[in-house]
Amino acid sequence: MINFRIMSPKVSKKIVDRIGWLASFLAILMFFSYLDQIRLNLAGRPGSILLPAATVVNCLAWFSYGFLKEEKDWPIMACNFLGFIVGLVTVFTALFA
Repeated sequence: MINFRIMSPKVSKKIVDRIGWLASFLAILMFFSYLDQIRLNLAGRPGSILLPAATVVNCLAWFSYGFLKEEKDWPIMACNFLGFIVGLVTVFTALFA
């Protein structure tokens, strides 16, 4: 078994935190793509619910992971909470609009 800890470079906690927040910001941008799908759903052109449903489950799992860690992982929780909400709205508008 390879010990990846030995192979990874030493990086400060500050840099790791910044990378976490940058990754979260990029995930939020990705979730904004659902706004166009919501618009189409509400205009009577519903799309598939498969991807937004998978997003809801995925984001709930990642949010739970960040929340249940001993030291809360705020970047993971922040972007995945938004992804959960936007994904859920997309699913509901695809089904009921």
